[in-house]
Amino acid sequence: MTKGRFVSAADVARQAGVSRSAVSRTFTPGACVSALVRSRVEAAARDLGYHVNRMARSLHLPQSPLVGVIGANLSSAYIAAQLDALSAALLREGLHCLLVNTASDATAPLQMLLEYRVRAVVMLSGAAPEHLVAECAANGVRMVLINRPAPSGPADLIEADSAAGGRLAADRLLQAGCRDVAVIRSGSRTSAKLARAEAFIARMQASGCATRVWDQGPNGYDTGVAAARQLLPDSGLDGAFGVTDDIALGFLNTARHELGIDVPGRLSVIGFDDNPAGAWISHRLTTIRQPIDALTDATIRALLNPDPAPLHIPVAVELVERGSVAPAPPAPSVQG
Repeated sequence: MTKGRFVSAADVARQAGVSRSAVSRTFTPGACVSALVRSRVEAAARDLGYHVNRMARSLHLPQSPLVGVIGANLSSAYIAAQLDALSAALLREGLHCLLVNTASDATAPLQMLLEYRVRAVVMLSGAAPEHLVAECAANGVRMVLINRPAPSGPADLIEADSAAGGRLAADRLLQAGCRDVAVIRSGSRTSAKLARAEAFIARMQASGCATRVWDQGPNGYDTGVAAARQLLPDSGLDGAFGVTDDIALGFLNTARHELGIDVPGRLSVIGFDDNPAGAWISHRLTTIRQPIDALTDATIRALLNPDPAPLHIPVAVELVERGSVAPAPPAPSVQG
């Protein structure tokens, strides 16, 4: 028995009466070791509770099995679902997720991940500093950016079509008869959220509709609450687009339950992401879906790509109808 430390291969070797290299060969797939030695080593390992030190073993592999994942706002239901799908997909490929939670600057987390000799870095949040993109490339570490701005250095880009989503949201509100609308994008200036908002505004302006812009606060539910309290009382607002479902849900629930506004009778609300909570019967949020399965599959494709040349993988979005946007008025009948 050992106390206060992990059981080592040397401990197993002493108990089994074999060499340290025999222990290593026993736990190396395909290595040559006699049946008798294997039996003694495995019995000693069970008795002592020994586990292979995969971190140390990975230092001798051509590529580490570790994949660094950088994310923020991890309490978001959509981000949590995205991480759940990605970590499960990595495990199926024999890879392991090293998650770093960062709320702002990604420089320190990226530097730390390089020190762990990860094989790749997946960025869900933040911008990739260009000098660290270059460092990753110089060390053979692939960088995968999901809905992030493209750096000048080599990186795989996986992008949901945010602009198309903004246009879909605008078209659906126009179909519902909305003519005085708002877009709530928070104070976040990420490229994806800006693209959603700008495409929405452009489509509304082209249709001659007034569009109010709320761009305060963090990217989250409370920002939707604050926007609803500020924009809805004593206004003729009849439609709202939250550039994330978290924002849209805050706006929706405040309108319904605090301000007593009929949604979708008087006000239509649409979000973006397809946050699992949006499908709850208490919300029934109409949204623009950026499919997690497609984003995950594209990420794995990039990570396993043997060609060092970076990939650019677009991901299509789609409208998901629920119950927070008024139905389109019926087309006028044609008298013949």
